[in-house]
Amino acid sequence: MSLRTLLLCCCAASMAESWRQTSDPRDELPELHIAGLFHREDWQDILAFRAAVDRINMDKLVLPHVRLVPIVEIVSPVDSFSTGKRLCNITRQGVSAVFGPKSSETLGIVTSICETLEIPHILTHWETSPRPAKFQINIHPDPKSLSQALVALLDDMAWRTFTIIYENDDGLVRLQEVLKVHGPRDNPITVRQLGEGDDYRPLLKEIHNTSESRLVLDVSTERIVDLFLQARQVKMMGDYTSYLVTSLDAHTLNFSVVNSWITDKRNIANITGMRLVDPTSIDVQNAVQDWVFSERLRGNTINITPEEVKTSAALMYDAVHMFAKSLHRLNQTAPEIYEAPLQCDGFQKWEHGERLITFMKMTYSNPANEERGMTGLIALDPSAEYRRTNFTLTLVETNSNNATGTWNMTGIHLFRSVEEMERSEKQKLSKKLMRVVSRLGAPYLMKLDNWTEDSRNDGLEGYAMDLIHEISLILNFKYEFYLVKDGKYGSLNPTTKQWDGIIKDLLDRKADLGICDLTITYDRERAVDFTMPFMNLGISILFSKPQEPPPNLFSFLSPLSLEVWIYMATAYVGVSLLLFVLARITPYEWSNPHPCNQEPTELENTLNLSNSIWHNIGSIMQQGSDIAPQAVSTRMVAGMWWFFTLIMISSYTANLAAFLTVNRMDDTITSAKDLAQQNKIKYGCIEGGSTQAFFKNSNFSDYQRMWAAMEAARPSVFPKSNAEGVDRVLKSKRSYAYLMESSSIEYEVERHCELMQIGNHMDSKGYGIAMPMHSWYRTLISGAVLKLQESGKLAALKEKWWKQMHGGGKCQKEASAGEASANELGLDNVGGVFVVLISGCAFAFLVAVLEFILNTRKVAIEYKISPKEALLMELKFALRCRGTTKPVHPNRESTPSSADTQSVVQLNNFKRLVANPDK
Repeated sequence: MSLRTLLLCCCAASMAESWRQTSDPRDELPELHIAGLFHREDWQDILAFRAAVDRINMDKLVLPHVRLVPIVEIVSPVDSFSTGKRLCNITRQGVSAVFGPKSSETLGIVTSICETLEIPHILTHWETSPRPAKFQINIHPDPKSLSQALVALLDDMAWRTFTIIYENDDGLVRLQEVLKVHGPRDNPITVRQLGEGDDYRPLLKEIHNTSESRLVLDVSTERIVDLFLQARQVKMMGDYTSYLVTSLDAHTLNFSVVNSWITDKRNIANITGMRLVDPTSIDVQNAVQDWVFSERLRGNTINITPEEVKTSAALMYDAVHMFAKSLHRLNQTAPEIYEAPLQCDGFQKWEHGERLITFMKMTYSNPANEERGMTGLIALDPSAEYRRTNFTLTLVETNSNNATGTWNMTGIHLFRSVEEMERSEKQKLSKKLMRVVSRLGAPYLMKLDNWTEDSRNDGLEGYAMDLIHEISLILNFKYEFYLVKDGKYGSLNPTTKQWDGIIKDLLDRKADLGICDLTITYDRERAVDFTMPFMNLGISILFSKPQEPPPNLFSFLSPLSLEVWIYMATAYVGVSLLLFVLARITPYEWSNPHPCNQEPTELENTLNLSNSIWHNIGSIMQQGSDIAPQAVSTRMVAGMWWFFTLIMISSYTANLAAFLTVNRMDDTITSAKDLAQQNKIKYGCIEGGSTQAFFKNSNFSDYQRMWAAMEAARPSVFPKSNAEGVDRVLKSKRSYAYLMESSSIEYEVERHCELMQIGNHMDSKGYGIAMPMHSWYRTLISGAVLKLQESGKLAALKEKWWKQMHGGGKCQKEASAGEASANELGLDNVGGVFVVLISGCAFAFLVAVLEFILNTRKVAIEYKISPKEALLMELKFALRCRGTTKPVHPNRESTPSSADTQSVVQLNNFKRLVANPDK
């Protein structure tokens, strides 16, 4: 308490003792005494009480024929006997109304005396009795309505989780509506009692360790400043902490002292309060002038401003005016009220008391008679036991004393629009240096060659840095990156209930933002706040591509199985033999070889065995032949053979296209279900990440089976980083599959062409920017992310870091080349056809050589020359490559007498023709 306050208290006490000797110039008017029971520290209430009486006595429109006399009594807040004795002394002289006291220990005896003597009892403090006494009126706002105002304010500020710190049981009554509306399915709230003593730090440390940053304070005004001082010592006065103070006098505190404790003026906790007294109101300003003027008339000089007026003093001022105006109206409609001396131990009651208290209740419950005072509209609610429910509270940022809105029975009404509040938050953010925590992992964050521990932003690059840079351009703030020490994303230890990694740094307020490939999960979102996802993805499988089979020269045989080829060959031979046999049996295949001779001595059959074979091979090759069956039976066989070859060749052609243009790859697994149903291929995921938590907590049978297999695998299948997992897949030769986010798989597949993604997404999730819980700039950052998404900037950043930077797009080019080669058959695909062609030609050449040798032997025998001479002669003729005629060999039917001579002549002619075929 300040020196000025102590002096004023002493002055008030001394003036209270001498008040009965104070006279008024209008001594001729009848007097009505009103008693005020105050505690020694209620010096403002005493000023208000006396100033209100002085104002009424000077007002010619209110009680012009009656003079009010204030009786000020300083009573003990704990001594009810002394308080009752003093009140009885006052009633012996006569009193029209009793105001106060505040203390619950002495209130009971005062209420009992007033009820017994039927004296109006007017209260101006928080009173929680379920039903007020008959002769009692309390113009303090109704506790239930105040609690409803707190509920509306908490809802407007979107406080879903918070901690309540209360001082005594009355605080729980004030917060009853807050506790009622919080259902069992809502986020949990914590209720903690401040306790005795002046050291609040142990309690504050416990709250700080829970990472709670929103607190509702229901403590006496005198303890608020000390509580904030100790909160600063436990690091709970930063800009991530918000306080809602329920005291209606919090605005009277000197928060400039609180602000001076904070070295960084941009990082001060947000303290919100409510006030019933509006210092800017003309009624309040005029009343304060009355207080100063009233004390000056008594020879006292006080310095008080409207901002320092306490709620209880303003209520006392309004209560006296309320009593005076009600008495004035009653005197106009009924005989004037006079006082009578009353004995506390007697049987006499004040005859005007019941009529006066009833008239007061009826007057101020009528909307037509509502009055305005220092505390706004004064109205009593008959449906709520004549409590004051219709009032207005001003919402104040108490550390800056700026009014932000009002509350009344219709709800919250803010002074600033959403655009204005967003503009103010942007301005505040522009003055803040944002510390961004991340971890190394391509392409989100990577070290440059010049990176050192102190290089910060200059030694790092990646998608995360570009994203924060784009957001900073929109919101105009500065940022600084640093790497988390343990290199982890952040997981909750089920035993210690402690977080690690990036999440821990955010909880400890070491960082303002956390960004990398950080998945938004249920547990993490309960610990920190996230923006809207800047990238959507799901868990998938990274696996090695199967090796392509070696080229097969005879791949053209693949469309048909070996069994089919054997059956085709058998069918070919069988049908050829059948055609030959039927041609010899049927008479219609035997024809006249000389059509000019009508009576031939012999018939000829063209379907001999060689011709039958040639006919069928021509059908298979789709070329046909000049040999045609004549009989019905042979034509039926030929037709069935043609139908057979049509189907077989069509099927072969269709399958050949597929076999020659598509490389069959051995995909051992195609989905997560395939992984779960086999035990040859091991699989795992990064240790401590969201993917591991997904399998661990999944209720799906296949995923449960996979988690059991991963846990039981030895050696461990949980790498420490994604890079380690990818390297293991590359070296495992298709014996290990890695489960990771699809976006990271896309990045690796772009750079390692021997890797591929298998199966669809097992879940749906997103990467978000994390920040401490209840961060005031969360909406701004989310809005910036949404703006980047709508403008296509997020897609451009992903295109840059996935497909352009650091070897991106390599596999895409190879895939394009592979696609082009798939449309063009190479020699490896059709080489076997060339082998068959070359082999057939070579075999034909050998047959021709054999025929040539046999013919040479025949010529040597017929012409009776040596084989060598015949060979040279025939070879010389064949190699000339010109001429289209060749001499006929000697007739074997020549007569013996002339055979030798004729043979010599013909041989000479043959040699001459061989030497010169043109002649």
